[in-house]
Amino acid sequence: MAWPSGKAGACKAPSPSSNLGATFFCMGNLFVVATPIGNLGDLSRRAEEVLRSVSYILCEDTRQSRKLLNAYAIENKLVSFHLFSEKKKEDGVIADLLGDQEVALISDSGTPLICDPGQRLVERCLREKISVVSVPGPCAVIAALSISGFEASRFQFLGFLPKRPGRHKKALQECLDYEGTSICYEAPPRLSKTLQVLASLDPHRELCVARELTKRYEEVVRGTAQELLTHFKTVKGEIVLLIQGEQ
Repeated sequence: MAWPSGKAGACKAPSPSSNLGATFFCMGNLFVVATPIGNLGDLSRRAEEVLRSVSYILCEDTRQSRKLLNAYAIENKLVSFHLFSEKKKEDGVIADLLGDQEVALISDSGTPLICDPGQRLVERCLREKISVVSVPGPCAVIAALSISGFEASRFQFLGFLPKRPGRHKKALQECLDYEGTSICYEAPPRLSKTLQVLASLDPHRELCVARELTKRYEEVVRGTAQELLTHFKTVKGEIVLLIQGEQ
C-alpha cells in the first residue's frame, strides 16, 4: 500500500473513534502544534489527536504543558526543549525523526516559533528532508489583530521591541511610518515607556492594547498613547500592542 509519505506502512490512520477522515499521522514527521493562549477549551480536535499519537512532545516548560495534557487526559512523554537546550537536544530529535518516530513541538501557549524556540529545529528538519507538518490554532498576534478594528489585510509583526532606548525609539518610528498595522509583544513593566515614546512621536495615532486574551481578565482597549497611559496605571499579564497604520 502506498501511504502519503511514499513509504509502505509509514503512516497510520486515526483511531476508529476519530471523525477526522483523511487525517494521517506519518512517522518521521515533526508536527508543529498550536496550543491555547489562555482558554484550555481552544485546543483543536486535530491537535489533541496529534498530541496523543506522537512518540513524544517537545515543550518549553514540562510543568506548564502537563497542565494542558492533564486537562485532556493525554498521557504522553514531555521533553523539555527551550531556548537554552534546543541546540544541545537538536541532534537527538533529528535522529529520532530519521528513525521513524513521530514528534510534536509545542510552546507554553499559542503557535510555536512565534517568539518561541523551534526555528533551528524546523530549519534542520527541512535540510534533512524531514517533513514538517503544521497543526494550526491559537495565536495571540492574529487574535489581537482580528478584534482590534485596525487594517487586517496588511500588517507586520515585530516580536518584542528592542530594549536599548535608541533602537526602541527607531523601531516605533518605523511602525508609525508603516502603512499597515504594526503588532508587537510588550512586557508589562515596559508598556508605560513604550506609550510615552509613542505619545512624543505621534500623540494622535490610534493604538490598541490587547491584554490577557481568552483569559478571565481579558481586556482590549483602543485610544491614543496618552489615553492608554491614563487607563493603564498598572498592568499585568501578556500584552499585544497594535499601532494603526499611517493614514
